[in-house]
Amino acid sequence: MTPLGTDMPTYERGDYVKVEFQDKTTGLGEWMWVRVEVCDDKKELIVGRLDSEPLNDYHGKLEQGSSVAVSYAQIREHRKPTEFTQQ
Repeated sequence: MTPLGTDMPTYERGDYVKVEFQDKTTGLGEWMWVRVEVCDDKKELIVGRLDSEPLNDYHGKLEQGSSVAVSYAQIREHRKPTEFTQQ
C-alpha cells in the first residue's frame, strides 16, 4: 500500500506489460507478457514473471515463469489484470 501523499507507481503488482525479448543468436525479437511483481519508478525498472510461453529457443535461460527485470524502455503495452477477463 502506498503511504498517503505519495505518488502511485507507474505499474502495480499484478499488472501485465508486453515486452520485446531479443534472441542474441538470431537477432529475432519476440513479444511476450510479463506479470509485474515490483516496480521501481526511480530506476525505471520492473521485476516480474514471464507469463508467455517463448517460441524462440533461449537455451533454457528464459521460459514461462522465469523471473525477469525489464527496463521501461522495453515496454510497449500495459494492461490491468481485469482487461484479460471476460465481461
